[in-house]
Amino acid sequence: MSDDRSVFVHSKRRVFDRFFKIDEADVTFSKIAGAGFIRAKLLVFERGDSAAALLHDVERDCVILTEQFRFPTYDKGPGWLTEPIAGSIEPEETPEHCIRREILEEIGYEAGELEAIGRFYVSPGGTSERVFLFYAPVTQRNLKHAKASGLLQQHENIQRIEVKTAEFIAAALSGRYEDAKLLIAAYWLALKLHNCA
Repeated sequence: MSDDRSVFVHSKRRVFDRFFKIDEADVTFSKIAGAGFIRAKLLVFERGDSAAALLHDVERDCVILTEQFRFPTYDKGPGWLTEPIAGSIEPEETPEHCIRREILEEIGYEAGELEAIGRFYVSPGGTSERVFLFYAPVTQRNLKHAKASGLLQQHENIQRIEVKTAEFIAAALSGRYEDAKLLIAAYWLALKLHNCA
């Protein structure tokens, strides 16, 4: 191997295979600082990619969020988390199709226009998951199922929350939210609105 940011995967095997999956890989990769290589056994938490969206009611100037119980956050708090709408991308599904489906299932809105905010890894040291994040402007006319709260067979029990846009941005900037997707979307929206002013 030449020393030019090369990667060689000696082996890769699945060590846990349920709803979520864990792979173990024996990998050699080039050093960034200095010559040579590093060989390591690394674990990858594989859960697939996700899509998320910040809904913005442009007529009432409020954002539409979700709140639900998230057990992985329970021990450290808060347990119930405020988030943008989000869900796992199914095989052969585009991020756009996924988020349209999730918006309808979770809070009953039928999204029209979607604007891509970005794509990012949530925790690249341990998981391969990427989030495709969108901005979705809506109005009350887009609300098709007012009682939507997710899919019970997936143990979802989602509450729709509406927050005035200025209050939402102020809360994000003051550290009141703990979901990374939501923070990224809030900073993006603050910049978008600032540039439009």
